[in-house]
Amino acid sequence: MTRNLAPSASTSALLLALTFLQPALAAPARQVERLDRGLVALPAGGGIFLSWRVLGSDAADTRFNVYRDDVKLNAAPLDASNFTDAGGNASARYTIRPVVKDKEVKTLGSSATVWNAAWLRIPVQQPAGGTTPDGVAYTYEMNDGTPADLDGDGKYELVVKWQPTNAKDNSQSGYTGNTYVDAYRLDGTRLWRIDLGRNIRAGAHYTTIVAYDLDGDGRAEVMLKTADATVDGAGTVIGNAAADYRNSAGYILSGPEFLTVFDGRTGKALATTDYLPARGTVSSWGDNYGNRVDRFLGGVAYLDGQRPSAVFSRGYYTRAVVAAWDWRDGQLTSRWVFDTNNEGAAARGQGAHWFSVADVDGDARDDIIYGAATIGSDGHLMYTTGLCHGDALHVGKFDPQRAGLQVYMVHETPSCYGTASSGMHDAATGRLLWSVPATSDVGRGVCADVDPAYLGEECWATRGGLMAADGREISTTRPGRVNFASWWDGDPLRELLDATSIDKWDPATGTSVRLLDAGPQNAASNNGTKSTPVLSADLFGDWREEVVWRTADNTALLVYSTTIPTTHRIPTLMHDPQYRAQVAGQNAGYNQPPHPSFYLGDGMGPVQGVPVYTPR
Repeated sequence: MTRNLAPSASTSALLLALTFLQPALAAPARQVERLDRGLVALPAGGGIFLSWRVLGSDAADTRFNVYRDDVKLNAAPLDASNFTDAGGNASARYTIRPVVKDKEVKTLGSSATVWNAAWLRIPVQQPAGGTTPDGVAYTYEMNDGTPADLDGDGKYELVVKWQPTNAKDNSQSGYTGNTYVDAYRLDGTRLWRIDLGRNIRAGAHYTTIVAYDLDGDGRAEVMLKTADATVDGAGTVIGNAAADYRNSAGYILSGPEFLTVFDGRTGKALATTDYLPARGTVSSWGDNYGNRVDRFLGGVAYLDGQRPSAVFSRGYYTRAVVAAWDWRDGQLTSRWVFDTNNEGAAARGQGAHWFSVADVDGDARDDIIYGAATIGSDGHLMYTTGLCHGDALHVGKFDPQRAGLQVYMVHETPSCYGTASSGMHDAATGRLLWSVPATSDVGRGVCADVDPAYLGEECWATRGGLMAADGREISTTRPGRVNFASWWDGDPLRELLDATSIDKWDPATGTSVRLLDAGPQNAASNNGTKSTPVLSADLFGDWREEVVWRTADNTALLVYSTTIPTTHRIPTLMHDPQYRAQVAGQNAGYNQPPHPSFYLGDGMGPVQGVPVYTPR
């Protein structure tokens, strides 16, 4: 089947060449952000460490010159995207100039001053606390966040959720305070605040922030589930300001539910429609008190292979409904709705606390990996493994010796998963490739290349040993950290991110070595035993990932970027649409680390990605 390689006619975009090697079959170009160079300058070892982006739009022969206060520091143009200035100082100003065909060219975000420390402190504005109708006082903690270029300047802003200290799991009764969503520039300027209101309950499963340039105008929009009495960033109330649907147990099981698109620059509501699906009869979701009916997730997917759509869902323990939405030319429209009540009954009970996004079948369009079930880009069920619900899910190129992508998942219910408590299956077909037996709920699991002796990414869970990508057990000793991962040091192996530190696994000793500890800066993690950061992604600098934590007193965000040199040149991971989409959904449910569409690990070959274009 031949596909049109150009962007849609409504997008006045310029197609750009890629550093990524193109797949054998031509694919349509995907819309990505027009990012700047993301140059950062950090004090390190008595000098200054510089790091900048190689863009997905850079020609393969693009090199770089480095200037300190207009004096060039390198003798010949650099292939790498980092540089250590041993003679640098805190007052210096640095500039990066790309060199194309032996000529320097202008570029966005090419200058930077030196950070005060090896981390960036972003002041935030904590909301005032309150008291629930039954007299319980609460304050606010910073929770999950997501990056987005809200104003189109090529730099990321941070969109973050404020959660009250009385936030609840759906299984817990009780009133909660309101949830707030803020947008901050990296200098601490607050762009807006949205108050979701009394009719959106606070907790990890109620609110997902989708922040992405959905219409291709070069600026990100924000989408949220809303309700009567939500107040947008311009102070306008959505629906009935006086409505209060909370019952005596603190649940909200009546009243209208909405989906709203907000302007990323101002927080002003642009469009509001009914949330799909409506809750209907509460007990039809599996209980009558409000636990299963209000399990929500959200994310972004390139369902047409070119432009991003928003995806929101409801339910995963029993009935599951996944709804895809398009924001185009000022109109919010439904693309499709998948409902296990209408088709795909085999997907009942197969959902996870997070869904992932990837092109699992190689048709150049994204699919939704909804736990143990996968829904195709057209909104129809592709397959289910039948292993049922689980708490952790990873999708990527974990085994470079195997065609396509792989899915690693842990499972909760032995009566359903049988002997496959955790395991890897083929992303295209659902065929189980290997599994690890257990007889209990396996709470967490992760995949990351931590051992160069075995090609591919290793996977491990809270039950079983350390597994190679091909299913061999490397050792019964596994890393003790199992929540998150980050590319931090100079090699392609991935490090272990957990709580407020980053460790490197040492296969020889079966122990971990501490690389970063943010505890002395009063950093704090989120979401209880999940111990996740506010955000981890390739936010700026070279291809390594940044980590964003909150301070324990909730007065600031702390952004950490590595100061370890690397010889590896990889385009910014945010120009790999799969990685970028998984970052966009990272804040949903039980946060999971993002994985690119290509193998990034020891023994990797040339990066293979899809063609991309920027909207302006």
